[in-house]
Amino acid sequence: MVSIALEYQGQLHCKAVHGPSGTELTTDAPKDNQGRGESFSPTDLVATALGSCMLTVMGIMARTLEVDIAGATATVEKSMATEGIRRIGQLAVKIRVPGEFTEEQREKLERAAHTCPVHKSLHPDVQMPIEFVWG
Repeated sequence: MVSIALEYQGQLHCKAVHGPSGTELTTDAPKDNQGRGESFSPTDLVATALGSCMLTVMGIMARTLEVDIAGATATVEKSMATEGIRRIGQLAVKIRVPGEFTEEQREKLERAAHTCPVHKSLHPDVQMPIEFVWG
């Protein structure tokens, strides 16, 4: 279990402290929802979690395959739903992996990305198209 302590600091800002490490981060509401957009919004953190989780599980698989994916990047484009309640509508992910890999290695790395815990935890109504760019 991991504990994260949060404090509302006013003006739609929150501070979060990661229990095990003491690392802090702040959030702000986005400009389109009464905030100033001065930091990650809570939904931005969901997008961040998805991209970093996918890269992390790919890194774990890369260790198993004894290949190096250092320098791999993920870009996540978050779009809010335009109808109904305010929620994330889509998280479009583009993962770029430099280097040379066999077809089998690429398949295993892509499969790993699709099984990341964040991806599996998000509601099925959130569209998550994923594109991989190799080399």
